[in-house]
Amino acid sequence: MSTPAKKVVVFDYGFGNVRSAERALAHVGADVEITGDYDRAMNADGLLVPGVGAFAACMQGLRAARGDWVVGRRLSGGRPVMGICVGMQILFSRGIEHGEETEGLDEWPGTVGPLKADVVPHMGWNTVEAAQDSRLFAGLDAATRYYFVHSYAVHDWELEIGNPNIRAPKVTWATHGERFVAAVENGPLWATQFHPEKSGDAGAQLLTNWLDSL
Repeated sequence: MSTPAKKVVVFDYGFGNVRSAERALAHVGADVEITGDYDRAMNADGLLVPGVGAFAACMQGLRAARGDWVVGRRLSGGRPVMGICVGMQILFSRGIEHGEETEGLDEWPGTVGPLKADVVPHMGWNTVEAAQDSRLFAGLDAATRYYFVHSYAVHDWELEIGNPNIRAPKVTWATHGERFVAAVENGPLWATQFHPEKSGDAGAQLLTNWLDSL
């Protein structure tokens, strides 16, 4: 008897490559739906939150669609959520663009700020320094490249775990001009700064790893 496909909702709040994400997830065997419906997003096995454009605009759109409630309620129940690109950035405490600060979802402490490099945006293929024993990057080696498109990033990981009985998040880094957070695995909450849906076979493996965790 075959195992039913995992149900994944790509949350549609007006900011993100929802069709590309849908195709990539379907390609690796997920039962995918694009919707901004609260109940359907809550009841899916996995919720993927995409994001492109400005931090402030994404947060405004997410709140208008009650996406902040969806993410918070799912995580409080230990239900998996994955953020991509600006969908990862908005999981942090704040974003600063053109000197203006916008409050994020505050799932992790930290600030999203301008990427300091000779060439911005960081657009194209790059390697990452995957966290040790990463489930997200299982089966992928250090030479694997992923597709990035961004001008802002998180430069410092600020969450400190003082209790030895609590598992610390796994943080993956990349470098473009300076070091920045490329991915995070933290219980049911995973996220990538790069675009798995645009990263070819490597992205397909990464999305398969996420599906296997659901």
